[in-house]
Amino acid sequence: MRNTGKPGWIKAQLPKGPNYTHLKNLMRTLNLHTVCEEARCPNIGECWGAGTLTFMILGDTCTRSCGFCHVKTGKGGELDWNEPQRVAEAVKDLTLNNAYITHIVITSVNRDDRNYESARIFAETIRRVRTENPSVKIEVLIPDFKGDSNALGEILGARPDVLNHNIETVPRLYRYPQLTPSGGRRSVRPQANYDWSLKVLAEGKELGHEGMLTKSGIMVGLGEEMDEVIETLGDLKKAGCDIVTIGQYLQPTNEHLPVSKFYHPMEFESLKTYGESIIGIPHVESGPLVRSSYHAEKQVAKMSGHALS
Repeated sequence: MRNTGKPGWIKAQLPKGPNYTHLKNLMRTLNLHTVCEEARCPNIGECWGAGTLTFMILGDTCTRSCGFCHVKTGKGGELDWNEPQRVAEAVKDLTLNNAYITHIVITSVNRDDRNYESARIFAETIRRVRTENPSVKIEVLIPDFKGDSNALGEILGARPDVLNHNIETVPRLYRYPQLTPSGGRRSVRPQANYDWSLKVLAEGKELGHEGMLTKSGIMVGLGEEMDEVIETLGDLKKAGCDIVTIGQYLQPTNEHLPVSKFYHPMEFESLKTYGESIIGIPHVESGPLVRSSYHAEKQVAKMSGHALS
């Protein structure tokens, strides 16, 4: 039986207040996008209220059609080579208005039509942000680039502080078609490949600079079995992940995959304990509203002594 109502522990803060308004105006003024808005993140009220956000570069249209994601899909437009400087200016504004901001996250849509070029823009964004904001740590949440090591090398060459790539779900569900409430059929990651994702993480760990952390995340509630989750956590450990996030999948619209199960907070706590104590992942952030970028700066602070462990 599929769940249709959210349990009481799924509570999100409404987006409002001066910080929220400032960030929204800033993004519009600089013609930038955030995954917070495009993916309808439930934490936007809390994060924007605190003056933090996650930049989404390479436009607002993804060339993939993942069954869980609210980001618009279609053909990618022209790449914007001026975007890195605008992101750097936005980060400078954030640090000027919120002196405590020491960590930012930059992600993107998939651009399978221009993988190598999009990696170059990613790398340039890192460099521009660091030039304008040398004290800010930079986390990048990157696509798999279809396993292209040259594209990954461009990003590693820019020396991000954290390299993040989400495995998203267990391998069985990548292309497994499921019925949506609207009557269509979708799978979790139809154009992705589990091995590509593991390759990105393993090569990032092997080839990244000393001190760079690697990170990945999964969603639960998409039809996975617990033993599959445990196996996936084991694969992430083997790939060298320092940080893993585990959060509850929430269905964006009736066109997207249904929620198969709402995990109880105690189940999330058990996954954290198992991932850290049994599997040996240095830090697991696990909870109903945990997302890849949620409290990212706190995760890195906890990991200060675990880089390359």
